[in-house]
Amino acid sequence: MRDVRLLFALFTLSGFTGLIYESVWSHYLKLFLGAAAFSQSFVLAAFMGGMALGAWLASRWSARLANLLAAYGWIEAAIGVLALIFHELFVLLTQLSIEHVIPALGSPDAVEMYKYSLCALLIVPQTVLLGMTFPLLSGAVIRRGPQASGHHLAMLYFTNSIGAAVGALTSAFVLLGWLGMPGTMRLAGVLNLALAAAVLALARRGEPAPVAVTPSGGAAVSGDMLARLFLAGAFVTGLASFIYEIVWIRMLSLVLGSSFQAFELMLSAFITGLALGGLWIRRRIDYIADPVRFAGLVQVFMGLAALGTIFVYHWTFDWMAWVLGVLQRKDAAYPLFNLFSHALAFAVMLPATFLAGMTLPLFTHVLLRAGRGERAIGQIYAANTLGSIAGVLIAVHVLVPGLGLKLALIVGTLADMFLGGWLLRYSQAAARRIHALVAVFIGMLLATATARADILQPERLSSGVFRYGQAQPDFGQVTFYRDGKTASVAVRMKADSGGVGIITNGKPDAAIRLDPKQPPIEDEYTMSLISALPLLMKPDAKTYAIIGWGSGLSAHVLLSHTGPQSLDSIEIEPAMFVGARSFGERTERGYRDARSRVHFEDAKSYFARDGKRYDVIITEPSNPWVNGVAGLFTTEFYRDTRRYLAPGGLFVQWVQGYEFNDRLFGSVLAALGENFSDYEIYEANPGDLVIVAVAQGKVPRPGPLPENESAFLKELGRLGITRGEAISARNLAHRKQIEVLLAAFAPRVNSDFHPVLQLEAPRARFQGSTARGIQNLATAPLPVLEMTGGAPPSYLKEPAPGYDPSPRIRMQSIALEISRLLSDRASDPLRSSEKAATEIALVLKRQDALCAENPSEIAIDALQNAAEFTMNGLPPEQTRALWVERKWLGCTPRSAHVRDRLDVYAAAAARDPKAMLNRARALLAGPAQGGDNWGRYLLSAAILGACAAGEYSEAAQLWKRYKEAFYPTGNLPTYLVYLLGLQAKAPRQLSP
Repeated sequence: MRDVRLLFALFTLSGFTGLIYESVWSHYLKLFLGAAAFSQSFVLAAFMGGMALGAWLASRWSARLANLLAAYGWIEAAIGVLALIFHELFVLLTQLSIEHVIPALGSPDAVEMYKYSLCALLIVPQTVLLGMTFPLLSGAVIRRGPQASGHHLAMLYFTNSIGAAVGALTSAFVLLGWLGMPGTMRLAGVLNLALAAAVLALARRGEPAPVAVTPSGGAAVSGDMLARLFLAGAFVTGLASFIYEIVWIRMLSLVLGSSFQAFELMLSAFITGLALGGLWIRRRIDYIADPVRFAGLVQVFMGLAALGTIFVYHWTFDWMAWVLGVLQRKDAAYPLFNLFSHALAFAVMLPATFLAGMTLPLFTHVLLRAGRGERAIGQIYAANTLGSIAGVLIAVHVLVPGLGLKLALIVGTLADMFLGGWLLRYSQAAARRIHALVAVFIGMLLATATARADILQPERLSSGVFRYGQAQPDFGQVTFYRDGKTASVAVRMKADSGGVGIITNGKPDAAIRLDPKQPPIEDEYTMSLISALPLLMKPDAKTYAIIGWGSGLSAHVLLSHTGPQSLDSIEIEPAMFVGARSFGERTERGYRDARSRVHFEDAKSYFARDGKRYDVIITEPSNPWVNGVAGLFTTEFYRDTRRYLAPGGLFVQWVQGYEFNDRLFGSVLAALGENFSDYEIYEANPGDLVIVAVAQGKVPRPGPLPENESAFLKELGRLGITRGEAISARNLAHRKQIEVLLAAFAPRVNSDFHPVLQLEAPRARFQGSTARGIQNLATAPLPVLEMTGGAPPSYLKEPAPGYDPSPRIRMQSIALEISRLLSDRASDPLRSSEKAATEIALVLKRQDALCAENPSEIAIDALQNAAEFTMNGLPPEQTRALWVERKWLGCTPRSAHVRDRLDVYAAAAARDPKAMLNRARALLAGPAQGGDNWGRYLLSAAILGACAAGEYSEAAQLWKRYKEAFYPTGNLPTYLVYLLGLQAKAPRQLSP
């Protein structure tokens, strides 16, 4: 018995590694096949198909093997060896395929067949071996304790499943971040080899011969009929269970968020429920008088429990809203959020999965009691796995897109309840036919009532409760809702504002204001700019590709220009394309223009299959925390995308800065920098950035607006963009400048095999953090980027008409207005549309505001604010006029402190680094005046002057001397981080 207990423990470890393999294999194969619905289905089918084949082979061979435990040990060893070489084998074969085989195949269909065949070859051998483990070890354990065969089966099912549940969590939250995919796979392989060594040591003690089993009662049928009944039952319950799993995961992603960690939490909850069901039945299974009747009742109650999950799921939106109202959005609370998310997954899944966990041990036990022998273990396991494959394929490709999530789940419950009624019909009960009919009748009645229940309204399902903490927010009426193969898509309309937004899995992906009389929504700037930039930078470009349809506005703006000859849009979810028709005329060109073609598949798969090269490739993915999206920000994706750019081509990518952070953004740019020679970043609005990259040379500057493209100019005019500088002024920084800043964050390169974004972006989403470092650098209160080398920034010539959401455009518009109001004595600040400029001018235009002996603090603050807006917001000639010539001042200030300030401003306006350093350094060394804010400004001016003059050691000395006085907490502004990074990188730096 001691050996049996040890085998239970070892099989827990086998389940732990097995789930790691499943999770990591699926990630590997998606890198090659893509993340489209069929690809995801294929990965699951290949995994479970191999398991089914392995179980069937074990059922054929187990009775002939004298030592099942030794066979099991050698299989675990083989699995471990294959795991150790998997990464290298995958990289070798996929790269050979991409570089040599796929280009030679020609036919897209041949390419697809080859890719799926290769992936099957990569994992099916291991999955066949994995499928053998349960039947072989079960047989070995039963040989050691045939009198408790049911207990042992249930205990093995429990230990393997609970190990798998722990493996899912450990892989997602520990191993992948620590070791990456290759390291995680190798660790699992080493564990498998250790497991194999322990098992083979036990196997040397010998093994009892299989015990002949005498058929016993428990059913109204026996022999082959009973076998067919329960093999069919194992198939059906596997089918229903995986319909539940697919639907529950899709449902819960609307509550928990569709991140990678949320998926693993759901998977862990599902498997834990199965494990607990096996644990519960282990002490009862050998004493059930009528196991067929018991199995029938389990199936019926499983279907009823699954029906009940629809109502529980409805309430989970309110529970999530409550917990987000209680938790603070801070890093320390993120584990609590995950813990509560796990609890919600258990609340939905546990009742039905608990009952499902009884079925496999129970069905196997029935056939063992019927005299089927050890082969019954593999046969039931294989039938159940084949049913699981069918459940995945039917759920993903038929039920969910055809019926929606709610009705798809109800179909699964009906399958379970019909199976229960079928089993009850063959029990030993005298009234078994009546029991069967009553069970089916009640099941159908409750299923019909559930289908008609007024719950899970589209407004609730698309609420994005995991982001906003509201179960039914007042975000407008849902005018479109569809559960697609890969995502649930909704369209909301707000009647009062005329805004329409398209939502994917509860997360808004695009919004447009349809009423042209009202100002555009911030998203419109991003979607228009991402098309306008390549049109202006490379006017001779003819072939374009867009990854991600979104609202369709990017395609619409692109096709408003006569230059593009073809546009291929690649969208993974057809429901997105259908839902975006709700934007009507605002996006119609993408649907009607003959140059536009839409392909519904994964982008990686499309490019590899088609092999076409483009002048411009545009990607507008969702947020990186969304499961699967992070793959569009990896070094491998950039490497492959570069392969499909024509010579001189442009790569343009939309990156959401919100629900992100600077370190993660740095990991994206580090990956980009490994594959492109140059890149620049443009700002669309406070939360959205646009990257433009080139494979060779430098990123071109945007050209003038084309006067003969009236439709294109109309699209830009909608945003208030009527001059070329309104686009070029959105340029924040180029590669060399950005890399200095990023060095301070020490980002890891985001990779397919070390998925930094996939693992860490969900935490940033929960915290609500924003990657604003580069934007803050570009809007610094001093001309940092201009003075430290690189191309001079672009400036507006006139304030932006109306409101523009870009902070850099806002800063320049305010600076121009401040300059106008101060320079023109006759101007009336109250008539200005810029509130910030009005407040400054009202103070500074007062007579003697700065000329008095002791100017007020209000006047000093207004002077400082004016300097901070204009020093980096005006062209140098205007800055000099304002701060060097100072004709607007009208006096010689009597206050020494004001004169000191004006001297520092004049040095900065003249872009005179020596004067900046000397004046600011002298004031820092003198008596403290003006408070800490002025001291911090002086320190920044002095360090900027030192760096611009090449005196890096002086910059380091200044920082060492004053950092504790002005920055005791170490919370530095971005521009100071950049300057310190410059002096740290300088070759002449003499670190103190």
